[in-house]
Amino acid sequence: MTLKCIAIDDEPLALNLIRNYAMKIPALQLVQTFNDALTGAEFLRHNPVDVLFLDINMPDISGLDLIRSLKERPMVIFTTAYKNFAYEGFELEAVDFLLKPFTFDRFAKAFQKAFDHHAARQTQTETNPESLVVYAEYQRIKIALSDIEYIESSEKYIKIHLVKAKPVFTLMSLQKVLEKLPEDKFKRIHRRFIVSVSKVKSISNQKVQFASGVQLPIGKTYLQFIEEWLRL
Repeated sequence: MTLKCIAIDDEPLALNLIRNYAMKIPALQLVQTFNDALTGAEFLRHNPVDVLFLDINMPDISGLDLIRSLKERPMVIFTTAYKNFAYEGFELEAVDFLLKPFTFDRFAKAFQKAFDHHAARQTQTETNPESLVVYAEYQRIKIALSDIEYIESSEKYIKIHLVKAKPVFTLMSLQKVLEKLPEDKFKRIHRRFIVSVSKVKSISNQKVQFASGVQLPIGKTYLQFIEEWLRL
């Protein structure tokens, strides 16, 4: 399996370094490099790739804003000289964060994370429709969909509440995990909650209740869930 990537950085030396490092990894194909963020963003809108190596502090538009502007996002590995951007980078679900100047070994480690993440997504899509694969506690964990009661957004993490086990924390947005779940089995009911439809036992006063006794509010923009649930 080969992953296609591009690099966007306003520093020519940084682009040359990424170019040289990429050549050493057979499973990584560097399609193109850009020293202009806007041109790179336009390329991405018409030419999807698997991985994006992206500087954060650029003159025309920051790497963080570039990612926010994309409807379809590749896996992102941020490359920057500034540590203070790390939190925002991971909040945008970056695979890794390379602090300049970085070595080939560190670059290769970041690529391996992206490679493993891509492989996990492929496995889930192709062979595990009844499970969810997430990264937690430095390893991949497969969670049976039937074990999930509800999913909660918790700052930059999500908290997957299970019926008969302790919750699982993973670095992912609520929207991203929703895209991985069967839409007929899981519904968003609030900006902070996704529920397993089959686990909802009752609805009252714009709240869902589970057999466990847990109650969750239904947000004003998600009230259509009540009618959908009643039709089941």
